[in-house]
Amino acid sequence: MSGWGYALKLSKEEVKNAEPPGTVKLIDHELHRTPTGTNYNEDHIQLVPHPSRSPADPLNWPKWRKLAVLFTVSLYALIANIASANIASALPLLTFQLLPPNSLTRLGHLVAYNVLFAGCSNIVWVPLANIFGRRPIMLLAQLILIFASMGGGLATTFNGLLIARIFQGIGAGPEQTISPEIVGEVFFVHQRGRAMALYTVCLSGGSLLGGIIGGYIAGNLGYKYIFWITTALSVFIFLCQFFLVPETLFDRKSHLAHEERNNTYNDEKEGTERTEQAINSKYQSKFGIAQQLSVGMYRGHIVRRFIAPWKTLALPGTWVVMLHYGGLVGAIVTLATIAPALLSAPPYLWGNNVGLINVAGLIGCIVGGIATHFTADLLVTRGAKKEVHGFSEPEARLPAMFPALVIAVAGIWCFGFSAANGSKPAWVGMAFGLGMVSFGLTQIPSIGFNYLIEAYYSVSSDCFVMTTIVRGVISFAWTFFVVEWVFTRGPREPFGIFGMLMAIFALLTIPLWIYGKRWRIATAKYLPKVGEGEH
Repeated sequence: MSGWGYALKLSKEEVKNAEPPGTVKLIDHELHRTPTGTNYNEDHIQLVPHPSRSPADPLNWPKWRKLAVLFTVSLYALIANIASANIASALPLLTFQLLPPNSLTRLGHLVAYNVLFAGCSNIVWVPLANIFGRRPIMLLAQLILIFASMGGGLATTFNGLLIARIFQGIGAGPEQTISPEIVGEVFFVHQRGRAMALYTVCLSGGSLLGGIIGGYIAGNLGYKYIFWITTALSVFIFLCQFFLVPETLFDRKSHLAHEERNNTYNDEKEGTERTEQAINSKYQSKFGIAQQLSVGMYRGHIVRRFIAPWKTLALPGTWVVMLHYGGLVGAIVTLATIAPALLSAPPYLWGNNVGLINVAGLIGCIVGGIATHFTADLLVTRGAKKEVHGFSEPEARLPAMFPALVIAVAGIWCFGFSAANGSKPAWVGMAFGLGMVSFGLTQIPSIGFNYLIEAYYSVSSDCFVMTTIVRGVISFAWTFFVVEWVFTRGPREPFGIFGMLMAIFALLTIPLWIYGKRWRIATAKYLPKVGEGEH
């Protein structure tokens, strides 16, 4: 059963023993007796999702291929975000390099519209990926990124450059939605946290790395080389995607049902072999070159798949993650846009070095990635081991968010109030603030995206659509107005408000952590029926 009335009437014990979508048995407690008569439990991690026997099942791929997939989608996130952010630190130089001269406020639209279309393009990208497969859509998006980057290098007017930036955003869209979905489809539950940590380091690190190099490239070679370098990097990632990433969209439910009907999956016979290593060694040789390089499928239900993302607004977890992610990305994009403008003016006068402020952000990003790597999966497995039934709950990941959210909110205020100080050493506070926000931005998507994948597996890609739409809208709204707002009212007011909004978003994590499972019971009716292995 499901529904809010039913879920709210359940006792704590009934909620604890319930198995709504997202709750899986991760730990198997096996009872042993020693020769002296003492009983003890030996814990075994179960493979969730439950793999099929098909060599096309991404869960059966060898470790090197899984790592190649992770490397490629992470590299896509890195390069796409470098392409998005590298122009931010070059904006002060574009005021006179791009003719006729444009105001800094107008040039800021090159960032604002890029992030808006990067998010909103997923209204189309994700349904198409659910219809035709991940592989063709990722390749198509990367081709658009290549040609849009070339267009930026050839553009000679502001409007031409703006159109190129819009299409760069469209080409970068899937790295925010389809890429994390691919990670979730390739790795088991107990591995996803560490895998997603690498992806999110690249996701947030790309923006910071782009901010560092953009000013130097524009200052030494001219702004057009920003786009030509991005073109070369985009071609490289396209080749990696084509040769290293097979199709990961796999109908595991149908394969498991077929195996059960034909009695080809005998747990009593093969139960001891259903380890990850046994699966990899058994099936990797059967996955041929033709299967690896094939492109495209058709799954139908076009209208339903385009409507599906909007239905995920009925799920509380979608709202919490999309506000977290949207607020933090909006903050980091705003900081990366306004910091070079501030540091190029008195009393700083950093010139081509304005992008160096992003080094602090890159340090925060790396530290956040390391922290996520060691805590994300640990909390899940530790929580499951403590439970008598060995259940893994998506909410077990959420406590890792709390320090990151507090640090990120404090970082927004630290940046804004330091910038408002106006003294020459104030850049130190601005750098610390940027590093603190970057720390949060690395951890929050890793944990939040994993929560969506595990809590709402069957519709997680649709949840990502809404997450990236809000990310794009918030980032667009903040960067569209922030330059003029800062230079007319000072940094204290806008960043004080941004920090307050982010603090409100952060507080929503607490009820999700406490009541998240009860809410999943209540909203189970909104999720498609899934079979074993679809968690």
